[in-house]
Amino acid sequence: MDENFGLYQLGEEHDALREAVRALAEKEIAPHAADVDEQERYPTEALEALNKAGFNAPHVPEAYGGQGADPIATNIVIEEIARVCASSSLIPTVNKLGTMNVVLGGSEELKKQVLTDIAAGAMASYALSEREAGSDTSAMRTKAVRDGDHWVINGTKCWITNAGVSAWYTVMAVTDPSAAKPADGVSAFVVHKDDPGFSVGPKERKLGVKGSPTHEIYFENCTIPGDRIIGEPGQGLRLAFRTLDHTRHAIGAQALGIAQGALDASVAYVKERKQFGKAVAEFQGVQFMIADMAMKIEAARHLVYAAASKVNRGTPDASFASSAAKTFASDTAMAVTTDAVQLFGGAGYTRDFPVERMMRDAKITQIYEGTNQIQRIVMARHLLKG
Repeated sequence: MDENFGLYQLGEEHDALREAVRALAEKEIAPHAADVDEQERYPTEALEALNKAGFNAPHVPEAYGGQGADPIATNIVIEEIARVCASSSLIPTVNKLGTMNVVLGGSEELKKQVLTDIAAGAMASYALSEREAGSDTSAMRTKAVRDGDHWVINGTKCWITNAGVSAWYTVMAVTDPSAAKPADGVSAFVVHKDDPGFSVGPKERKLGVKGSPTHEIYFENCTIPGDRIIGEPGQGLRLAFRTLDHTRHAIGAQALGIAQGALDASVAYVKERKQFGKAVAEFQGVQFMIADMAMKIEAARHLVYAAASKVNRGTPDASFASSAAKTFASDTAMAVTTDAVQLFGGAGYTRDFPVERMMRDAKITQIYEGTNQIQRIVMARHLLKG
């Protein structure tokens, strides 16, 4: 057998992609990360750099002007950006979330309209959650009614990532309140920011990812063309669950990048910091912490990449794999960043160093796109249904 045969490794193109994205992130994004967090401002420098390089929405198929990146390549992009700035990593992450419904179930005309615009630099967001319908998505109250050649939407969505900067919004709304199963009465639509009756509410005041705005969005007799429905009426939640299979592992990639950034900063710091006449890195207790952090990150990386591959291939355990990747990677990010703050000591508790920001940013990865408790329910159901 050829000794160069790769039994278990990514292709050369993936390695080259990582180098390219890391170089861009270090040069164009990292220098602004602290200010983006401190000022709670949108990372415009990152958006410009990512749009220019084609990394703003790498998953968009080439037929619509995108890069046509496979899921692992997209995760590498997200991971490397998150390594220096979690807020900026939500540009490709949420663009994927906001458009996967269209990719999976949209008409050809809708794909041309939306995906081409996203590939050219527009942003997309995803509107599923409501104040009283978070984990319980079938309890949503936002409604859409057919009116001739249009749909009229009324309701409120919350926790909408990148709301206000996005041009397009994938929106879930009830179209058949009398459906035998509530889930069968929900449909998916694409709303544009200029559609009459659409508006953006106040900005949330958040613990982390402060550079990515989160708002409520309002629909007051919001009128959209009839062809902006995604798929058929009643398919909305099925499309939503398929979309989440494709994007939960991407949140795992974001968490992975945050954890890797915290580990990199910690290793550099403990090698430089001296106590009792020697580098902190020479103390065995510190070495054990560093080793455990790296071990967890390595395990998370394998889960995230394997899940991306399984979802892309449509294997029977794809939903399990994506939930497992998201859960393990986000729990790892929280643990690793907490240890990173500890390794920095008092300095880690200040905003002079990046690890406190990374710790704050890591927390949301355990919550959005389904809390980790919900992910464990998804995994358990898969295991028990047979």
